[in-house]
Amino acid sequence: MAKEKELSPKNNLNDVQDPEEIIIREKEKAEDYSEEAPEVDVLKKKAINNASIPVEQFDWAAFEKENVYDTEKSVIEDQYVQTLNKVIENEIVEGTVVALNKREVIVNIGFKSEGVISINEFRYNPELAVGEKVDVYVETAEDRKGQLILSHKKARSLRSWDRINEAYNKDEIIKGYIKCRTKGGMIVDVFGIEAFLPGSQIDVKPIRDYDVFVDKTMEFKIVKINHEYRNVVVSHKALIEAELEAQKADIIGKLEKGQILEGTVKNITSYGVFVDLGGVDGLIHITDLSWGRINHPDEIVQLDQKINVVILDFDDTKKRIALGLKQLTPHPWDSLGDNITVGTVVKGRVVVIADYGAFVEVQPGVEGLIHVTEISWSSHLRSAQDFLKVGQEVDAVVLTIDKEERKMSLGIKQLKPDPWSYINEKYPVDSRHTAMVRNFTNFGIFVELEEGVEGLVHISDLSWSKKVKHPSEFTSIGETLDVVVLEVDQDNRRLRLGHKQLEENPWEVFETVFTNGSVHEGTVTNFVDKGATVTLPYGIECFVGQKNLVKEDGSAVVLEEKLPFKVLEFNKNSKRITISHTRTWEQEPKKAAAVKEKPETEAETTQKAVKKLKANLEKTTLGDISELAALKSEMEQNATDTD
Repeated sequence: MAKEKELSPKNNLNDVQDPEEIIIREKEKAEDYSEEAPEVDVLKKKAINNASIPVEQFDWAAFEKENVYDTEKSVIEDQYVQTLNKVIENEIVEGTVVALNKREVIVNIGFKSEGVISINEFRYNPELAVGEKVDVYVETAEDRKGQLILSHKKARSLRSWDRINEAYNKDEIIKGYIKCRTKGGMIVDVFGIEAFLPGSQIDVKPIRDYDVFVDKTMEFKIVKINHEYRNVVVSHKALIEAELEAQKADIIGKLEKGQILEGTVKNITSYGVFVDLGGVDGLIHITDLSWGRINHPDEIVQLDQKINVVILDFDDTKKRIALGLKQLTPHPWDSLGDNITVGTVVKGRVVVIADYGAFVEVQPGVEGLIHVTEISWSSHLRSAQDFLKVGQEVDAVVLTIDKEERKMSLGIKQLKPDPWSYINEKYPVDSRHTAMVRNFTNFGIFVELEEGVEGLVHISDLSWSKKVKHPSEFTSIGETLDVVVLEVDQDNRRLRLGHKQLEENPWEVFETVFTNGSVHEGTVTNFVDKGATVTLPYGIECFVGQKNLVKEDGSAVVLEEKLPFKVLEFNKNSKRITISHTRTWEQEPKKAAAVKEKPETEAETTQKAVKKLKANLEKTTLGDISELAALKSEMEQNATDTD
């Protein structure tokens, strides 16, 4: 360097022949006289501009005038500019990386100055090295500081769609930088454009933690482009699928049914387990995991667990492999001992419930069916869910067993004695009981005396005096009802029951009260076709035709009106009384004669009725007992008055 050479005396500048030394001298003089002699700085500039001129040709007089060498200066500048590239702002040019560090990348595009670009714009390419060619966008050729402003990100963005289409058409492998995680996958920077990487396309294996891929650069293939919405979908899985397909074909070609292989649990679903067999996956269905019933595969295996499996079946075309785990152990039915036979009481756990019954696991892999008819002695069949629950421990009796067919039927009701075996002793005819109303039909009520013992109360056996159109008018399901046993059919497991038979038949008493020709007060309770319903004393309802409702004054009968009615006919067998209001006033002239004989007739009738009630009233317990008691009191009072 010239700085290291011995310099000439400072005072004799004209003796200096080396232009470089002249510049150094001028610089030193400028430093020494920067305040007193500002013209030194001008001389320094002159010396620099003329430094390329040989010393022997240097003209100091012209140097001081500053205008002699202007022509040569412009020529030199033109020659310098020609060595530089022409840079146009807002265009993309190719540059060369000349230096880089942790923060910046220096790029030379052949201009008089080099551009500085942030290293963040090259995150997608962590292997960037000096000498590599890169595209840059010229933002400003020279800013206020004289700096060349470049952008690699903008260059990639402007050329990205052309580059993406080219890579898609050529099925090219590209690099992308995974920026962040999003719903269903990842966002990848590809040529400056944000592309979507679905979670299913990251790897052939299910990914449980997406965050480990963030801030990583990976290779991808473009699998889909939507130009309308400017969406790009990439896949890393596609790069390894071709190789895996070749591996699958090779592995499947060597498979044989019954072959035992070691694999790794790759994924667990509700319907089975996927096992990696070293490049190809197989499925163990949930039914092939265990001889016993399980609710979910994770009860048997865990993720990444090494297990041995047996090949059950495979499909060369669809590349599907069916695996089994339980087949590695003997079937429980084959090892079932002789201790379980018909009539044996076993303990088990309810594993499945259906409407027709429940499956009970007696031993792991050994199940028996309890049909709904074998759960209870009741003949009124219901769903098994009304009796049992999944997971419930139950005792049952083995009814049938077939080891070859691997079937077993069980029963629970057999643990209790059949109530129909002693039905005649516990429920003899004429015995009285309290039953639970279970169901209605149009013709009667089904009641349950105890579990397994049900009977029918016919609608005609509900009441002596009331006409019941439907059982729901008389009682409700779930209520209790007192009944008497009328008939027992042990062979057909049937009971005929009655309710009105708990009381004495009041029609035998009514026969002495509502004699033909007697007059009683009745209330019009309802109007029907061609007549009305009239309620007589003691709750007896009678139908009266229109011709028997004619009043003496000609006015119409109204609802709830009380009128005298004459008994025209009394039929005990059909429990029917024919009455008429019209006859009470049409036959008025004959009434006086009838009145003269009435005291004696009524006295005799009342005495007979009282005697009969005294003998039978103690037996009456339900229904119309209050009305009969009132009738008894009335008759006794009449008998007293007569006496």
